[in-house]
Amino acid sequence: MNRWDSWDESRARVRPNKRGSRPRTKETPDYSHAELARVVQVDRGRYTCFIEATGSAPERVVTAMRAKALRRSPVVPGDIVRLVGDTTAATGTLARLVRIEERHTLLRRSADDTDEAERVIVANADQLLIVVASAEPAPRTGFVDRALAAAYDAGVKPILLITKADLAPNPADPAGLVTHYAELDLPIVISGHEERQQLSPAALDQLRTILAAQVTVLIGHSGVGKSTIVNALTGADRATGGVNAVTGRGRHTSSSAVALRVPPDGWVVDTPGVRSFGLAHVHPDDVLGAFEDLVEGSASCEPGCRHESPSGGCALDEWVAGGHAGRHGPARLASLRSLLHSLAGSPEDESEKRLGAP
Repeated sequence: MNRWDSWDESRARVRPNKRGSRPRTKETPDYSHAELARVVQVDRGRYTCFIEATGSAPERVVTAMRAKALRRSPVVPGDIVRLVGDTTAATGTLARLVRIEERHTLLRRSADDTDEAERVIVANADQLLIVVASAEPAPRTGFVDRALAAAYDAGVKPILLITKADLAPNPADPAGLVTHYAELDLPIVISGHEERQQLSPAALDQLRTILAAQVTVLIGHSGVGKSTIVNALTGADRATGGVNAVTGRGRHTSSSAVALRVPPDGWVVDTPGVRSFGLAHVHPDDVLGAFEDLVEGSASCEPGCRHESPSGGCALDEWVAGGHAGRHGPARLASLRSLLHSLAGSPEDESEKRLGAP
């Protein structure tokens, strides 16, 4: 008899899987009862999370590590997450981050207007506080317009804060920024630079009112005073720096975004100073939304208008010439076209980035 005549499949020996022989399941664990927390800082794979006080449990700051199932899901400051494991915040403990709750806003930027990679700044923000100085460093309206476009795209309310007003010839309208954005529904806060490190009391009170019960992101070039503002609002001790006397630019003092409590119920997110604010993630048609003073005039543009010039069917020149966009209408239109050209891959004219340029 052939030795294979009595062979049976049940006698076959199967080598165990080197990666594990436990049966897999498609059932996802239910983490609905896991503790809710807010991510306040991300640092090299560790997530600092804030848990609100509930019942007899006090508020606490917990360090967590992302679960393996979320290894491809980015977690950013402002995210509302669920934690399991040790959430007592005792020294040496580590919780596990198992779920990211649905985000209602996501503020993003790219390195430049042609970079496809997006940099997420913060999640679930309600407001964007755009910080510029009237001098040292000089304000750039191009940066403000970019931040406005990103805010409107994300569904976040923009606010403009002008610092160092005492260095401007007209402290009531530092560098002409107030009149430049007068046609927009844009709240503007003006602050002096008392003792070179303090916000004026009036500006501080105004900011506390605006930031109450809101999650607010601060963004601006280095040296405009973001960390000073955060320290005054929260009582923190974030490092502050000056401005390079040679380049006229600020020195980076914040290396990562961090969320801090603004008593009694607000949050402020301090971000590192940015050199550029790319809008590669914003569609060119949506950029016009940041120019409220020009939107109505675009209704007369020809279908498919790129808003480049009257020869291309753009009606914005006639709208601006008629004074409908205010005294700064020509500069606003030039800024819009500069942004659109940059998104199309054409370099921006540096002269158009500064206020008052011809």
